Amino acid sequence: MRRLSRKGAAHLVKELDAFPKVPESYVVTSAFGGTVSLIVFTLMALLTISEFLLYRETWMKYEYEVDTDFLSKMKITIDITVAMKCERLGADVLDIADDVVASKELKYEPVDFEPSAKQKLWYQNDSASLSNNNACRIHGQIYVNKVAGNFHITLGKPITSLLGHAHFAPMIKEEVYNFSHRIACLSFGNDIPGHINPLDGTEKITSEHNHLFQYFITVVPTKLHTSDVSVDMHQFSVTERERVINHTAGSHGVSGIFIKYKLSPLMVRVSEVHMPLSVFLVRLCGIIGGIFSTSDLLHRLIGYFVDIICCRFKLGPNYSRQILPDS
Repeated sequence: MRRLSRKGAAHLVKELDAFPKVPESYVVTSAFGGTVSLIVFTLMALLTISEFLLYRETWMKYEYEVDTDFLSKMKITIDITVAMKCERLGADVLDIADDVVASKELKYEPVDFEPSAKQKLWYQNDSASLSNNNACRIHGQIYVNKVAGNFHITLGKPITSLLGHAHFAPMIKEEVYNFSHRIACLSFGNDIPGHINPLDGTEKITSEHNHLFQYFITVVPTKLHTSDVSVDMHQFSVTERERVINHTAGSHGVSGIFIKYKLSPLMVRVSEVHMPLSVFLVRLCGIIGGIFSTSDLLHRLIGYFVDIICCRFKLGPNYSRQILPDS
C-alpha cells in the first residue's frame, strides 16, 4: 500500500508539471537560431554583470524633518589667524538670548601672519605678504545655545556690564588696525575626518586700516548614518560681505570679523541605502525571463516573415505558369 501511495503521489506530481518536454527529434536547429541564441546569451551575461555591479553599490537617501532638539548645545570649532597682536583682539559669541560665551574658552597664540610653504598650498596665497606684522591665532572650541548668534573678533577684550556687552580697547592708533585673516577651520557640530567646510582655507587680505568682514551663515542640523560612520553633524551655507568703515562717507559700523549664524528649523537625515537581496533576485529573474521571452518572440516573427517571403519567391513562377491560358 505504501508503494502504491508513493506511485500515486509521483504520478500526481507529473500531472502537475506545467513545463512540457519536447523530444529532441522534434527540434530543428539552424544557423539563424544559433546566432540569435549566441546574441541572447551574451546580452544576458552583460546585463547580469551590470545588475550585480549595481547591487554592490550604495546611494544616499535624504529625508527632511523638523528639528525638535532645542536644549542641547552646539559646538563651534574655530581656528582663525588675524594680522594683529593678541593683546589687541577679543573674540566671543553673543546670541539672541543675550547669552555670552566669553573668550576664556578660546586660545590666543602669537604667530607670524606669513604662512608656511604647506599652508600656502592650502590657502593658495597669491596676495602680498604681511610677514612684518605680528599676528594672533585664535583657536579652540566653544559650546553655544541652538539659537541665532554672532561670533565676532574685534578690537579690545570683551567685557559684560549692566549696560550690556562691549569690548574694552585702549587707545590704539588707527594705522595699526588690520583685520586681514585666514580661516583654517570653522565648523559647527561634530567633525568628520576628511570633511571640508565652506570657509576652510579662506583668506582675506586688506590694506585698509578700518575694514569690516561679515559672514552670514545658515546652519542645517544633519544626521549622517552610513556603514562607516554614524554621527550628528551640522552643514552650513555662507554669504560674504566686506566694506571699509568710513564715517565721513556714511559707511558706519565697527571694524572686525563678524560671523553671524542662524539655525535652520529643518533637519536633514542622510542614510546609506543598499538594494535588498530579494529585489536583486527579482530584477535578475525579470532580466533573464524577459530576454528569453522577447528573443523567442522576435525569432518567431522574423522566421515567419522570412518563410512568407521565401514561399512567394518559390511559388511565384510556378503559379504564373499555371494561370497562363493555352495558346
